Amino acid sequence: MRFENRAVIVTGGSSGIGRAICKLLAAEGAAVTNFDRTENVREGGEATVAEIVAAGGQAEYVAGDVTSWADLDRVVGAVAARHGRLDVMVNNAAITVGKPLLETSEEEWDQVMAVNAKGVFLGCKRAVQQMLGQDVRAEARGRIVNISSQHGMISSPQDIAYGTGKAAVVYLTRQIAADYGPEQIICNAVAPGKIITGKPGRANDPALIDYSERRTPLPRLGRPEDIAGAVAYLASDEARYITGENLMVDGGWMAA
Repeated sequence: MRFENRAVIVTGGSSGIGRAICKLLAAEGAAVTNFDRTENVREGGEATVAEIVAAGGQAEYVAGDVTSWADLDRVVGAVAARHGRLDVMVNNAAITVGKPLLETSEEEWDQVMAVNAKGVFLGCKRAVQQMLGQDVRAEARGRIVNISSQHGMISSPQDIAYGTGKAAVVYLTRQIAADYGPEQIICNAVAPGKIITGKPGRANDPALIDYSERRTPLPRLGRPEDIAGAVAYLASDEARYITGENLMVDGGWMAA
């Protein structure tokens, strides 16, 4: 129960990795708020909050868009009013168009940057605003965990906007850690490798799966629970002296 009496917001918590993060943190005692545009589970199944509550956990769903300052201001303010503070902010929401440079329109580029880069910027900014006014608990006023990607560190095959947005997340994480570490705000990132979520679309392209399997030293690809475990560690008191890190959870991809 590492997160008992802790208030957590997870953006994009309705599906995939975000869903797994919500479920694990709630199982360890957190009061979780899933902030997403929809409660629909892209890979199928019961809504995240409904599943958590049925299991005896604390969770609520708040509809909103990470590209909107007003929406983020509203959800952080509501969580702080209900729980007295925001202990952990997980900026997970992301999108992709899956196209190379010459096929990516200006509109598509702007859309991906709005969610993957600006959305994390706004989420971090609103969380830091809230956390600066909080008392120190377990050597931190609050913790931020951003979801980056191995493709923020290396090229993202035929997907330039996604990789560029995720690279921005890595930089934002380090900058915030450096600027607000003296105020005891901790900021880290988790960089997933190839994670099989079951959601439809390009992620399940057999050619991409084959490429990922050949690149990954461990004999399987990742699961959403692998990322959730890393997030839980960085969001916990156990990681009190870690900040500014981009933790690779990739089955050894970047080591090969």
